[in-house]
Amino acid sequence: MKFCWATLHVKDFEESLEFYQNIIGLEVERRFEVEPDREIAFLGDGETKVELVFEDNQEEIKIGKDISLGFEIDSVNEMMTYLKDKGISIHSGPFQPNPNIRFFYILDPNGLKIQFVENC
Repeated sequence: MKFCWATLHVKDFEESLEFYQNIIGLEVERRFEVEPDREIAFLGDGETKVELVFEDNQEEIKIGKDISLGFEIDSVNEMMTYLKDKGISIHSGPFQPNPNIRFFYILDPNGLKIQFVENC
């Protein structure tokens, strides 16, 4: 068995696509309209993808406070500067629970925690 994707229902499809492409750096693998009021995009270039689902009639997006998506980066300091320049606030951190790892969190446009991880 292998993990395929994490599905995220989103409030604003274009805003979420822009975030995951321009901030996270994921490429759109495929994008399609399922029905006139439902659109789906798969992003990423490896085995595991992020799936964004938008439905016009969805009233509320519920994201658990204890769920996050983690992305490996080269430098916590450089990423924090980059995000600050883009006007994106740091949600929490940076943290360094041991000498080999540093990380921090931001929130995506839907309130999902995004973790950026530097392996030291």
